[in-house]
Amino acid sequence: MATDSDNRGIRRLIKAAGFSFNGLAAAFRHETAFRQEVALSLLLIPLALWLGENGVEQALLIMSWLLVLMFELVNSGIEAVVDRVGTEHHELSGRAKDVGSAAVLVALVNAAVVWLLVLTNFF
Repeated sequence: MATDSDNRGIRRLIKAAGFSFNGLAAAFRHETAFRQEVALSLLLIPLALWLGENGVEQALLIMSWLLVLMFELVNSGIEAVVDRVGTEHHELSGRAKDVGSAAVLVALVNAAVVWLLVLTNFF
């Protein structure tokens, strides 16, 4: 039987990392949008390293895109929980899914604005 002392220190960190990797794998396996965004990452991240004139620009370009991936993961989690609770239509379920989707949209707009500003040197 596991005790609280079994989930401390490095062991807890290793378990947490395992859960995180499981989540990434599940999102990649079950979410088309996440797979598409990961594929786009394979293009955008090297492009950000090449086009950014310094470390700050490179970081802004990459971080703005990573926010899209983060919000896609959160949105996928919301959708999974809502679907788990029930498949019948409910106003709050629809709202939760719509708000999660809106978060992804805002992250995409953010990435587009950052890339536009950095690459056209509006700073």
